[in-house]
Amino acid sequence: MAQVSLEGIRKVYPNGFQAVETTNFTIHDGEFVVLVGPSGCGKSTLLRMIAGLEDITEGTLKIGDRVVNDVDPADRDIAMVFQNYALYPHMTVRKNIGYGLKNRGTSASEIDTKVQDAAKMLNLTEYLDRKPAQLSGGQRQRVAMGRAVVRDPSLFLFDEPLSNLDAKLRNQMRIEIKALQRRLGTTAVYVTHDQVEAMTMADRIIVLNAGRIEQIGTPSEIYHNPASTFVASFMGAPPMNLIDAQVEQGQVKINGYEGLMPASASNTGPVTLGIRPEDVVLDEQGTVPFRVDILEELGAHRLLHGDLGGQSFTVLIGKDHAAEIGETRVRLKPDALRLFDVESGKVL
Repeated sequence: MAQVSLEGIRKVYPNGFQAVETTNFTIHDGEFVVLVGPSGCGKSTLLRMIAGLEDITEGTLKIGDRVVNDVDPADRDIAMVFQNYALYPHMTVRKNIGYGLKNRGTSASEIDTKVQDAAKMLNLTEYLDRKPAQLSGGQRQRVAMGRAVVRDPSLFLFDEPLSNLDAKLRNQMRIEIKALQRRLGTTAVYVTHDQVEAMTMADRIIVLNAGRIEQIGTPSEIYHNPASTFVASFMGAPPMNLIDAQVEQGQVKINGYEGLMPASASNTGPVTLGIRPEDVVLDEQGTVPFRVDILEELGAHRLLHGDLGGQSFTVLIGKDHAAEIGETRVRLKPDALRLFDVESGKVL
């Protein structure tokens, strides 16, 4: 295992584009950390700098106690799993898994032992003599993971490894990757644009936006206490409702409807109010009118999309809760409300 430390890491390309602003964080031994954000936010660039595939403009990168800024990727004691599997089509599964060990000069008997152990761990034993073309997408991804496992690295790096799989396989492979990492106890850094993957797999999440870190925290912290409107809207499916509100005389109001929650007198004026759709209660005696325009059936839940105080709003209710298109009222749970600064988007 290994701790990974990024101290003042920054990436600027020759054309002047700053892909990653000055960044500081530490990934602890045995931790599973997910870098998440939209396309172009810098998450893959950060991963590639850790891997040694991208030069570091400024700062210090440590894996364990060793500074690795100028260390070749092959000498960093890492294993990387890519989106495209990168398997050799003419080789069997056995040879694909053991190829890196063979290049290192590992003995044939040790390679065989390690390959057998990895295949057993990943349920690939019966496929060892097949070629990649004879495997499903999920099985090919397991082979790519097996090739990483046999190296017994101090650090796993995953670059959107599930993007090419269908939804059902992605769900299955999320569980398998997390279980494998838990079993091995190896430090892991995982890049994805999928917030569901981030929420379900991570010990801690690092949310990136336009080359900078918006928030670092556990999935629960990120979800329930977002540091900005960006995090609030990006993390969660459906996302947090973000609506215009006003603080007047110590109370938060939406279009004049009062009593939503008390607020600090220092925050007087316009604010952005955030609340998760599941923290809204349909209640005919509720504080604010809500018009339901669209009702989505999701099996275990229902999503109600409509208008609250002249703004788009979503409510999530259980499958047994009655609802219909038209006018109703809602009650917002006071302890679930979050206030954000209108200009900066930062939480107040």
